[in-house]
Amino acid sequence: MLKSEVIQDAKRRMQPFPCEGFLHGEGNERARVLFVGEAPGRTEIVTGKPFSGQSEKSFEAYLQLIGLSREDIYVTSTVRSRPYKTDSKSIIKPVQERGNRTPSKREIAAHAVLLDETIASIQPEIIVTLGRIALERLAGSQFKVSVQHGKPFCTKLRSYGSEGTYTRKNWSIVFPTYHPSAIFYRPAIKETILDDMKELKQLLTIL
Repeated sequence: MLKSEVIQDAKRRMQPFPCEGFLHGEGNERARVLFVGEAPGRTEIVTGKPFSGQSEKSFEAYLQLIGLSREDIYVTSTVRSRPYKTDSKSIIKPVQERGNRTPSKREIAAHAVLLDETIASIQPEIIVTLGRIALERLAGSQFKVSVQHGKPFCTKLRSYGSEGTYTRKNWSIVFPTYHPSAIFYRPAIKETILDDMKELKQLLTIL
């Protein structure tokens, strides 16, 4: 789907940053629904499969609740490489053993064209953003998952231009919800996520 030169350019832009590996998107390239996560973790970099680590069961539960499988949807991430920790405790460990961390704005920008090109190629009816990073990347920092989750809205997506700034171009329906790993840190939101998936399933029936 993505041209090899686009991927190679993105990899070169990521080289200055403490990130490892590269994870391709996966799924139906004509999918109605595109799921966008944050960045791969250690397991995903090894397996080459999005959401194959700690959050795999949670993500599969999302799909089961809306009556879809991985073959029905397409899944990718805001950043395709794994950002790893570089603090004083982590730096003494091999890269592969260091913990994951949230990608920086510069790292998000380095791979921004990959997400833009993926969306342009698939042209999904709905983009499901999983967590804060994906939501802010596509819709803007004025949107908060805690407020907007389960509430679809139509917006012009933020696209990264050749001049190195974001502009707003094509309209899309965005459906924000929590990242599948959130349930491990905040078990109380399990019912909230369940309600979000019910809303998403209903939305799919009317589009």
